[in-house]
Amino acid sequence: MPRKAMESLTESMFYVLMALCHKPMCGSDIADYIDSRTDGRIQMGPATLYTILSKFEKEKYIKEIQVEGRKRTYKITEKGLQAYKGEVERLKHCIYDAENAAKEQEG
Repeated sequence: MPRKAMESLTESMFYVLMALCHKPMCGSDIADYIDSRTDGRIQMGPATLYTILSKFEKEKYIKEIQVEGRKRTYKITEKGLQAYKGEVERLKHCIYDAENAAKEQEG
């Protein structure tokens, strides 16, 4: 069965919401946070980042709270926070399943 839009988050989407859980941020601050949090494993270019931000704004996961020239600052909404927490739980279940499968193979 095909996945519904926004049913689960891509890795990049997950880290954008993680950044905004920390505090409101502009795009460059989000990219820097993700780069730092992942030790450079994920480096998000502007096109990817702003596509995600646009999608999240449309879905009401985030809202723009300040505009200074071209700099836009975003804040996570309650809906976005719930999506983030839901994804954390989904990922925990994935890890649990993977660890149990590994134990079965060893055993």
